[in-house]
Amino acid sequence: MRMLVLGAGLQGTACAFDLLNNPAVERVLLADVRVGTLPPFLSSLASPRLQQLALDVRDADAVRAAYAQCDAVMSAIPYYLNFALAELAVDARVHFCDLGGNTAIVAQQQTLDGAAKAKGVSVVPDTGLAPGMVNIVAQHAIDQFDDVESVQLFVGGLPQTPLPPLNYQIAYSIEGMIDYYTTPSMVLRDGQPQEMSALSELETIYFDAPLGALEAFHTAGGLSTMGARYAGRIAHMEYKTLRYPGHARIMESIRGLGLLSLEPVTVKGQTVVPRDVFVQVAGEKLRLGKPDLVALRVVVTGTRNGSRSTRTWEVVDYYDATHGVSAMMRTTGYTLSITGQMQAGGTISPGVHTPDECIPPALYFEMLAKRGVLVRERSQ
Repeated sequence: MRMLVLGAGLQGTACAFDLLNNPAVERVLLADVRVGTLPPFLSSLASPRLQQLALDVRDADAVRAAYAQCDAVMSAIPYYLNFALAELAVDARVHFCDLGGNTAIVAQQQTLDGAAKAKGVSVVPDTGLAPGMVNIVAQHAIDQFDDVESVQLFVGGLPQTPLPPLNYQIAYSIEGMIDYYTTPSMVLRDGQPQEMSALSELETIYFDAPLGALEAFHTAGGLSTMGARYAGRIAHMEYKTLRYPGHARIMESIRGLGLLSLEPVTVKGQTVVPRDVFVQVAGEKLRLGKPDLVALRVVVTGTRNGSRSTRTWEVVDYYDATHGVSAMMRTTGYTLSITGQMQAGGTISPGVHTPDECIPPALYFEMLAKRGVLVRERSQ
């Protein structure tokens, strides 16, 4: 397998690291607009199998040339570029997956389904942690029932120790965090799609010690296309983000003051965008790099063989101190890698599919377990 990873940030380098740990991967081409120094966990695997490529993904000809060198593409590039990259991949007859995070872009990618099938390749958007892992777990949970009433998805990336004032550190990008806190979330209520305000319907979720109590609130994107797919079939479905208690109310106040607004304002004769200022000032203070954890929970209520029950699945994963790989990178970048390997290995059929539609849960859970990421069903 010859693999191309687009983006040499946190998730792209984690994806490359995971690929290189598979001897069946002949070569990993790690592409970014700037070729830089590799992080220690990746440089420790440096060999002729790993090559870096300076690539501007907005240059279609350069992208085509890179695609010609690979069997599958894994994109850790910002979501708004993924439709064009997927379209080029289908044209080039190479498999493509991405971290996604924007359901409107996924809808665009789904228009490539016929072309992908004709070319014999697969496109899998939204294949990170949330969306991604949590949707695969949710689909597995749904499949355990004959009829489903309610599906609840919860995911959070957190520092292992709460860090004031937000009890939070940036696990991916502050721009992405702000998007989630300002974009309405789509849920199912009485089987019908409904929009909920971000940060709303705050509730407390309890995990086993040492994690304890976390707060959960609505944010966009985590359901991916599952809400639309199950509309009219499942009465209640929602995705919520997990944080340490107190975070949501602080962010709600910051949003209420207009500090996350995209509307320009004039300050001492200069035009500025409040969100840009917040990103610049708060982003530096939140990028602390402390050991992190990821908490995931899926709760499904339904009936099986006439018996009603509620069942719960969880993942709690921690920073890998041995290799210096964060929990967010393990759960997100490794999922991207696993998806690409499944595509190149022929596990996923041609066409455009979200992870919950195409990734076999048992095989996926087995591959995660080999990496020390465990999906467990909780006893009630």
